[in-house]
Amino acid sequence: MVNPADSKPPPGTRWLLPVLLTVQFLVSLDMSVVNIALPDIGDDLGFGADSLLWVVNAYALAFGGLLMLGGRLADLVGRRRTLIAGFAVFGVASLVGGLAQTPGQLVAARAVQGAGAAALAPVALALITVNYAPGPARARALGLWGAAGALGGAVGVMAGGLLTDLAGWRSVMLINVPVVLGALALSRRGVPADRRTGPAPRLDVVGALLVTAGMAVLVLGLVRTETYAWGSGTTLGTLGAAAVLLVAFAVVESRKREPLLRLGLLRNRPVLSANAFALLMSSGQFAAFYFTSLYLQEVMSYGSTRAGAAFLPFCVGVVAGSVISARKAGRFGERAILVTGGLLGAAGFVWFALTVGPDGTFLGSILGPSLVASVGIGMCFVPLGTAATSGVAAEETGMASGLLNSSRQLGGSLGLAVLVTVASGVTGSTGSGRGPGALADGYATAFGVAAALLVAAAVATAALHPARTRALPAETSLGALAPEESPKNLGDDVDPGVSRSTQR
Repeated sequence: MVNPADSKPPPGTRWLLPVLLTVQFLVSLDMSVVNIALPDIGDDLGFGADSLLWVVNAYALAFGGLLMLGGRLADLVGRRRTLIAGFAVFGVASLVGGLAQTPGQLVAARAVQGAGAAALAPVALALITVNYAPGPARARALGLWGAAGALGGAVGVMAGGLLTDLAGWRSVMLINVPVVLGALALSRRGVPADRRTGPAPRLDVVGALLVTAGMAVLVLGLVRTETYAWGSGTTLGTLGAAAVLLVAFAVVESRKREPLLRLGLLRNRPVLSANAFALLMSSGQFAAFYFTSLYLQEVMSYGSTRAGAAFLPFCVGVVAGSVISARKAGRFGERAILVTGGLLGAAGFVWFALTVGPDGTFLGSILGPSLVASVGIGMCFVPLGTAATSGVAAEETGMASGLLNSSRQLGGSLGLAVLVTVASGVTGSTGSGRGPGALADGYATAFGVAAALLVAAAVATAALHPARTRALPAETSLGALAPEESPKNLGDDVDPGVSRSTQR
């Protein structure tokens, strides 16, 4: 029987969850909020046609390249310190970006913003794992955490249009500053202070350099495929260099006593399946956001504000799916929820693929498929966060969180690059130029591929993930950084069928 007290937040952490939800919302928001403002940014600052995309790419490169390092720093120097430093960097970069007078200043600010986000994203999941007991409390926190991330991505599209129309493109950057200031104030009150229980581990500098360079080069190769074809020497050389760097990273990590990423984590089947699912789901989900926005504006002739408002059903669906998952995950298990959510999301994308024609309607082509796909995707966040940290010791939660966030970011970049190529190929082969019919054909094909990616995620989870896993609390071991709250907060909801001797 579940103790009603388990659904309450840990003592002394009343403001912890609002801070962590702000992290997820901000990080996701800034992946998409500048997209609709790009034409205004280009006109105001004098960007060239080829350089404007670096406003987006600079953030993606820094974020994707530094996620593993950000996650590990949370384990080494403290989760609270990393969180506060990440907020400070993100906020200062947002202010500088909003005041930028040249293209170089804005691109640099976006890169620093991405670095701050790379510190924030992994620590949010790590703090949930170590501060909320397995059961209703953690399920609720993970559900809201996932919903905040998806909500940020969807609201980014809407807010970008509204802010640009009402207050100019600079407001897209400056709006972060008061949010960050509020989050910093709450962090000092609501995030448990770090307390070391043993000698401080050392940072794996070589591993950090290799994985940062490898991930950044890989994301660079992917985001430039719109400019350089997949078979070009530039793309093949970039992806090849990334492969060499990441293989070197794996070799170094296998020999380190205190690695940046302990490769043994991937022998943990829930962790492996969670990362495989995140990679494949993000590949389809990120691309679907992109093509929905294009379809609304280029085929249905929606303005930026109206197009952003059309994403509201997706936000509602994600929240609904997260609520369903939080209530049912304990009964049906992680694998069943992930498979169901993945297949439901795929069904929504198939609906998109069948209805996004030149004569599509909001009800049939947007509202219906958005609700189905978003409920399915929303259902996945609770079991995904649980599985990604299942059986992971407290001193490695940042490591596991960084790995999951890296899988999501890599999946998003890879899926978008591949599906843009697929859609462009279909559009160009119709013989009717870039008219609404040709564009709709390309988008429909992209949605079909996105559906296949979610089906692949569900199949991979069914094959890799154990039928049932026990959500044992992560322990605080020698050298770990723990919150000041008593370890009792982390272990009160252990399955009564598990003896004390099996709790590590």
